[in-house]
Amino acid sequence: MGIRKPAWLEALYTQKFFQACTIHENSKKNEKNICCLDCCISICPHCVHIHRLHRLLQVRRYVYHDVVRLEDLERLIDCSNVQAYTINSAKVVFIKKRPQNRQFKGSGNYCTSCDRTLQEPFIHCSLGCKVDFVLKHYRDLTPFLRVCTSLQLGPDFIIPNETGDDDMTNETPHSTIVDSDDPMSSGSGSFGSETMSLMCSGFVRKKRSGLYTCERFSNKVHSEEDMATSMSRRKGIPQRSPMC
Repeated sequence: MGIRKPAWLEALYTQKFFQACTIHENSKKNEKNICCLDCCISICPHCVHIHRLHRLLQVRRYVYHDVVRLEDLERLIDCSNVQAYTINSAKVVFIKKRPQNRQFKGSGNYCTSCDRTLQEPFIHCSLGCKVDFVLKHYRDLTPFLRVCTSLQLGPDFIIPNETGDDDMTNETPHSTIVDSDDPMSSGSGSFGSETMSLMCSGFVRKKRSGLYTCERFSNKVHSEEDMATSMSRRKGIPQRSPMC
C-alpha cells in the first residue's frame, strides 16, 4: 500500500489561511499566510522566527483562492500537467479544487476532476485535482513526491521584528509592497520658519502641470529677525534732478 497523502499535503488542504493569528492578534500584518510543512500548521509572519529552521511555504491569494508558487511546489511534488497562472511575473498553482458546474460538455480540454476548461496540454486545474487523479488511478503518491529537506521564504517576504514592533523601520525590506510613493506626503502639521528653511535647503518637489520637478534652493537659513528686517525695508524718498 503506497503513501496516500503526506502530512504536509493534508495540512495544506485543511489549514485556514488569511485569517488573524490568535497568538499575535494585537499585531499588525498578522494574517496566516505561511504553511509550516514540519509542524503542519498555518502561521503568520510574526511566527516565522520560531519556525525559522523548518520548511516554510508561502501561500498567496488569487481570485479569492489559495495559491502557491509553482517553483516552490515543484520542490515537494511533481506538478506536471497542472495548469499554472501568472501573477506578478511569477507562476502559481491553485491548491484546492474549483468545481465548475456544467450541464453539458463541448469540445475542448477539461480538468479531470472539476470539468473546468483548461489550456492544452494541461489536464488538472489544481494540485488537489492531480492528487485525487493519481490516488484514483495509481493509488500511490510515492513516485510523484520529491525529497525536500530545506524550503525557505523568498527574499521579498516581510518578516516583522521579533520584538513585535509594528514600525516599518524594524521590518525586513519588501520589494513588492510600497506604502507611499512620495516620502513627503506623509508629513502633516505646521512647521517653524527655520525648520521649513532646512527642509527646503535640498531638493524640494514642486508640482507643475501634473508633473513633479525638483528645484534647488539656497543653503542659507534665515532667522525670523532677518526675515522681519528684510520685510520692513523701504526705498528712500526719490529726489528730483536739478533744473538747468
